[in-house]
Amino acid sequence: MRSLSETNHVFRRLRSWFIYLVLFSTVASSCQVVSTQPLQKTREIVIGTLYAGSGSFESSSLPELRGLKFWATTVDREKGIFIKAYQSYAKVRIVALNDKSSPKLAKTLYQELISKYHVDILVSDFGSVLTQPAISVAQEHQMVLFDQSGTGSGFFLENDPFLVLCDLPTSQVWPVPLAKFLLKTKHLRVAIIYASNPFDTAQDQTVATVLTKANDAPVANIAVPTSTTNYSKPLKAIEQLNPQAVIEFGYFNNDVAFLNQSYTSQLRKVLRFTAFPGQLLGDIQNQVPIQALLNTYTYNYPPTVAYSKVSEGLTTKAFEGQFFSITQHQPNFLNVAGYNTGVIIQAALQKATDTSQLGIRAALNAISGKLTTLEGTFEINSAGAQLGEVLPVAKLIENHHYLDQLFLKTVFP
Repeated sequence: MRSLSETNHVFRRLRSWFIYLVLFSTVASSCQVVSTQPLQKTREIVIGTLYAGSGSFESSSLPELRGLKFWATTVDREKGIFIKAYQSYAKVRIVALNDKSSPKLAKTLYQELISKYHVDILVSDFGSVLTQPAISVAQEHQMVLFDQSGTGSGFFLENDPFLVLCDLPTSQVWPVPLAKFLLKTKHLRVAIIYASNPFDTAQDQTVATVLTKANDAPVANIAVPTSTTNYSKPLKAIEQLNPQAVIEFGYFNNDVAFLNQSYTSQLRKVLRFTAFPGQLLGDIQNQVPIQALLNTYTYNYPPTVAYSKVSEGLTTKAFEGQFFSITQHQPNFLNVAGYNTGVIIQAALQKATDTSQLGIRAALNAISGKLTTLEGTFEINSAGAQLGEVLPVAKLIENHHYLDQLFLKTVFP
């Protein structure tokens, strides 16, 4: 039987071990959450991203991933990426996980990219809906999120150094030329249908605000779920208002449904605008008859908007030629966007003298306004929002050389 002093000694040892275990678990937990260590000096940079292999975002997500992979191929055909901090080159490996268009699954997989695959660079999936869950994960782990096309204006906060928008301006900036075009052409009775998500809501608010300030408030402003594919009810309501223009802000599947259904309504004769024909014209033409697309309006994007002078990466013409040579597909905007994300990552690592995540962000700030790619000028504000890329308004018109195809003609500005 132990004496009282022996019992006290055992108790003190157990208490010491308990305190040690608590401290150890706290430190281990912290190590899992925070990723502030510099990139390891290795011969490989691991880039983690997600893609939608099925579901409503598949048609947009897969082309973006294809563009990012194309960039990695072009880099690895040479020496790889030059890492300034180490004065050496590294090859690129992409780890891409399938989120199946599910934001809930996406959040889990973004966590896995960091905790299981230990990626060096984190890249979001397509669009605001699948980028949103990545933002909190990036903040938690203190990793820079290279946001390809998640343009929701509410994402970008002054106190968050870990979010940088690469390939498009924030969505409240997108429709400024559109609103000015509507006023200039005196389309004064404008009806808007928009999907209730950050991307489309921001566009709606911009157009409605600009028109209202000009004393031409929209005659209708109708929100629908992002999953909407039946527009009969809002279209019938709008018909009664005799609009001169109908604007639909949605994703690819929304645009396909709207274009097909509005063409069979009385609204086919008014100005119709949607966002995705300019991004994915070939895919849109596979699901919407040419007569339903002819004379509709959209945003114009690269590669239709071409850049012949760049400071990093391929010019538009060189990109189109090399992309087709490797993939046997004519590139669309989302292919360009994925490639452009890679170019921005490459430019940041070539500039960074400190390869910690905050060092990479400092390099992005340093190249902002000075980097020109096949998407134009890369320029971000202090919150990481994109300022340098503009989206003119274009009209889909007949291609007299290929009667079964349409092409985009910029009409404003």
